[in-house]
Amino acid sequence: MRIRVIGGCVAEFPAVAESQSIGAFMASIESAFERVSHPVDLVENLATTHDWAFERSAVDEITLSVAGSWCDYHVSLNWRDDLEALHMACAFELKASKPRMNEIYLLIATINEQLWLGHFDIWRQEGMLLFRQSLMLNGAEPTGAQCEALLHAALSTCERYYQSFQYVIWAGKSASDALATTMFETEGQA
Repeated sequence: MRIRVIGGCVAEFPAVAESQSIGAFMASIESAFERVSHPVDLVENLATTHDWAFERSAVDEITLSVAGSWCDYHVSLNWRDDLEALHMACAFELKASKPRMNEIYLLIATINEQLWLGHFDIWRQEGMLLFRQSLMLNGAEPTGAQCEALLHAALSTCERYYQSFQYVIWAGKSASDALATTMFETEGQA
């Protein structure tokens, strides 16, 4: 057993023999942790509370339909027990055509440089844009507030950048022009 001090806290780690694989090491530190609540159940409760349409296709999967200001968002959440992570993918109703793909890649890279949480991505075959993020629990119990924060961060990020994607795809603008046009801050109301 190795003892290590991290941030003033003492942690014990099992010693790993040179011949022991990382997989075996990870298996040795897994606990017999029994979850009190399932993260997907918490998301289902949120969907019911917010009156969002949803489909629970499996114990570890749920798909939501959420109306935004610019479009409807299709949010898929999957629980991965082996990773102890709730993965969320939020797709929107814009599809990039092949001629605009390079500019979309540039826009995605530029936006992702600005994000602290999650990232935009594209499924090349379909040209479908999506925002992805995960909530890693690593033995912790999930809360409704964590799941709501995950969804809120994703939806607000999609709303913030939707018009930039729209400008590149439909208006033929460059990534830099699209961001400059859509990222100005307004004050007050008209």
